[in-house]
Amino acid sequence: MSTILIIDDEPGIRTVLTDILEDENYDVLSAGDGLEGIDLIKSKEVDLVILDVWLPHKGGIDVLKEIKADFPELEVVVISGHANIDMAVKAVKNGAFDFLEKPLSLDKVITLVQNALKMRSLKQENLQLRSSLFMEDKMVGSGPHMDAIRQRIAQSAATDVKVLITGENGTGKELVAREIHRTSKRAEAPFIEVNCAAIPDTLLESELFGHEKGAFTSAVSRRKGKFEIAHSGTLFLDEIADMSMSAQAKVLRVLQEQKFERVGGEQSIKVDIRLISATNKNIQDEIAAGRFREDLFFRLNVVPIHVPALRERTQDLPELIDYFMNKYNPRPEEKVRTFTSEALDILCRYSWPGNIRELKNFIERINIMSDDHIIPAEVVHHFIGENKINQLPSDLHKYSNMKLNDARADFEKRLIEERLKEYDFNIAHTAQALGVYPSNLHSKIKKHGIEIKR
Repeated sequence: MSTILIIDDEPGIRTVLTDILEDENYDVLSAGDGLEGIDLIKSKEVDLVILDVWLPHKGGIDVLKEIKADFPELEVVVISGHANIDMAVKAVKNGAFDFLEKPLSLDKVITLVQNALKMRSLKQENLQLRSSLFMEDKMVGSGPHMDAIRQRIAQSAATDVKVLITGENGTGKELVAREIHRTSKRAEAPFIEVNCAAIPDTLLESELFGHEKGAFTSAVSRRKGKFEIAHSGTLFLDEIADMSMSAQAKVLRVLQEQKFERVGGEQSIKVDIRLISATNKNIQDEIAAGRFREDLFFRLNVVPIHVPALRERTQDLPELIDYFMNKYNPRPEEKVRTFTSEALDILCRYSWPGNIRELKNFIERINIMSDDHIIPAEVVHHFIGENKINQLPSDLHKYSNMKLNDARADFEKRLIEERLKEYDFNIAHTAQALGVYPSNLHSKIKKHGIEIKR
């Protein structure tokens, strides 16, 4: 139900408008002057204002200017019993939706109210579409890593459980977050993303929680924060480990109380959001170094999802290459170009330190720069750099003569042993750090014959 505020010093006008609008199923508030009206806007959720020009204490045009300065998204219909063309033009120039002359035509009032609310709805929808516009890319890959991620998404999407996504830069953490939102009950609501690493500490709290006019030097008007904009939808906090300790404390409080105050404000704002966070850092290391709150980690890490590096899921490379070759085909009317078997082998041997993002940029670049219909090995060498292709990281040399399954098993055993030592052989904490369920960890301990020391 939309809420309409009537600001008029004539009680009779307020009563008539209230009766008519309530008959149309609107929630109606009323004020006898501009100061009272502005106070109501600050304390209530208002969708539309009907504003008289001639008011005591503060003129209607001045009230209109203040409303549009502090609440630019709010539509205002101006009314007057002493109307003239200059007054109407002045009102519209200062942001009024429209101007009505007294005595009021009740049919015109209802039509104008409907149109103004429809305009507000369209503006909000446009904002949501721009803020929640999904990337064209989709999750590609049919290997075990991607199957596990899809299964975890399916398990968590239907609920409002908090998800922490980990993985290196460029692995597609945002894509996973968007897929969770897309398959959730909040899919029609906004998906709002905040990159915590890209916003200075001094501005992050204002970005997240909004601010009131005058809260700091550059706060010339009230502004909603991302928590408020994401109401009823999903808020994705990317690179959350880069958030300041002060902001972490506020986020923790919001998660506990489901409400917050804007910077410089005193009014509590309730929010209903689904929170998904992501980081490319080792959170346990950040906690140990005193840079991340452990209590916030436990709040965020209800469902952990780890997105592996591209070098860990090379079986998906041919499928990914085909997907991006189709996407970045410069001549859609022609058949999609392909790689020779030698060129494809080079791409599969390359370690892709930039992960999916690097692969995507490489395919886009080679589609633009190469004229070959079947792209040969020498072209791939040229665009990647031959010295990079055969490099084997020093920590992988011990695996150079091992079969993949043997190397994977050896690495898994070593990693589990190290994590168990790190967490004093506490199964629950070790499982959480590894991003697996305790039952899964028990199975792996048994499989590798690892000794549990108490």
